[in-house]
Amino acid sequence: MAGQDVELTFVRQAADDMRDAMQGSSELFARQDSIEAQWRVVDAVPGNVTPLYSYRPGSWGPEKAYQLIGKHGPLA
Repeated sequence: MAGQDVELTFVRQAADDMRDAMQGSSELFARQDSIEAQWRVVDAVPGNVTPLYSYRPGSWGPEKAYQLIGKHGPLA
C-alpha cells in the first residue's frame, strides 16, 4: 500500500437552515422516526437505575451486599 498526495479544497457556504428545512433537505435534519427511536433507547435509562444503599463508614458496606456474597461474606 502506498499513499499519494492529493489537493484538498474547502468550500464554505452560508447556511440557510430555514430555506433548507422548507425545501426538505435531509442533510441537516433528522427524520422524526429516527429521533423517536433514539428517545426509546434513552428514555428507558432513568427508569432502570440501580438504587443507592447507605452504610456506615469503615463497615464492609450496605446490608444489601450480604445477599450477593452469601456464605462467602467478608468475615468468612
